[in-house]
Amino acid sequence: MKNSNYNHLTNEEKSVIELKGTESPFSGEYDNFYATGTYVCRRCDAVLYNSVDKFDAQCGWPAFDKEVTGAVSKNPDPDGFRIEITCTNCESHLGHVFIGEKLTSTNTRHCVNSLSLKFVQGVSS
Repeated sequence: MKNSNYNHLTNEEKSVIELKGTESPFSGEYDNFYATGTYVCRRCDAVLYNSVDKFDAQCGWPAFDKEVTGAVSKNPDPDGFRIEITCTNCESHLGHVFIGEKLTSTNTRHCVNSLSLKFVQGVSS
């Protein structure tokens, strides 16, 4: 998992990305943020989400109803209840995915830590 080509992470970013922590709700820079562009993995810069797929779930974290195809892996969370989402490229912890809430037409909510993401301004891919 360690790679010298990864971006430098602060201790706070490491606690979320490497130790699978969660930032406090409503504290992340991308929670209430709706510019046009793409969201990439903070550790490896892989493209994960497009801004057109972001929505206001009022949950306290950035929410997306779909990921860039193949960019996000889904695995059972150790808690036995949730599905963890990670960057397919580097295995960074992103957050969790929830199905069946009926918040969007895809019936899916990727609840992502802002600390796991970087925003790249411009046209969504």
